[in-house]
Amino acid sequence: MLQQALDLPVTPRYGFENFISCAGNSSALEFSRRITNPAEPEKLLYLYGPAGSGKTHLLHAIGRQLAGEQYQVLSCRNLTAPIAINPGSLLLVDNLDQLPDQPELRNALWEAFNQQYSSGHTLALAGRFAPKELPTIDDHLISRLLWGLVARLDVSDDRSRQMLIAKLAQDRQIILPDEVATWLLTVLPRDVGSLISACDALYRAALQRKCRITLRLARELVLQGTLTP
Repeated sequence: MLQQALDLPVTPRYGFENFISCAGNSSALEFSRRITNPAEPEKLLYLYGPAGSGKTHLLHAIGRQLAGEQYQVLSCRNLTAPIAINPGSLLLVDNLDQLPDQPELRNALWEAFNQQYSSGHTLALAGRFAPKELPTIDDHLISRLLWGLVARLDVSDDRSRQMLIAKLAQDRQIILPDEVATWLLTVLPRDVGSLISACDALYRAALQRKCRITLRLARELVLQGTLTP
């Protein structure tokens, strides 16, 4: 059976349809879909987990599901004062744990959150830490986050990573031998972004060389630095 590969885009297109679900993120995916359901009364979601666990992907998936391409994900990493946040019918906030410790920014975020929540509109926020561990967020906003749905993403365990690799191979209709998948888990970084990038590099190399994916090829690419960020 010949291996096939998709033309992988430089800029990923985030959606529910290409989110890789596994044991460590299934609740986050379920809750994200839930708040996009018009019949669902719950409209508030907070996602947390380490970098590369899929939080940003889900925020974009929520945006695309509710607004097509007409949405924006606000990153707290890039916020500077003065600022006015106008949420509209959808408020998506990423990197909540990196909100600068400035009263004006905290107030702007709180006002936008309160306006959105009071209007019954959808809110989805994400950060690396659980609500009570967010370093620069006021207590009243932390308590509000706990009113809604909260889901942790963690795909660092070997079982979840095995599922991720298997799903990547399945989506691309590529034969990935078990011995290669098992070995990759021992040498690749544990975050999802690095895992996907490394696997895509392996798939591209096999396609370019018109060969099967083997343990020898994987080891060669690791030695070359091709499979590691």
